Amino acid sequence: MSKLIDFRRKEVINICDARRLGCVCDVDIDCCSGTINAIVVPGCANSFFSCFSRPLADIVIPWENIRKIGEEVILVEI
Repeated sequence: MSKLIDFRRKEVINICDARRLGCVCDVDIDCCSGTINAIVVPGCANSFFSCFSRPLADIVIPWENIRKIGEEVILVEI
């Protein structure tokens, strides 16, 4: 069982296109049941021109889309 703080150190990778989405910045938890509903990755463009564009919305990944949680990465399908 992992601690919530451990999620922040893991990088999220989409297995559909092998794109690195970034590291987890937040976790959506259902306080009544104690279950995790989703993980949140900050939406930022990884390019030189990203400083000239508007910031992107955060990426909310439902728990059902998480395929594997490893030591260093979380594999998702979105």
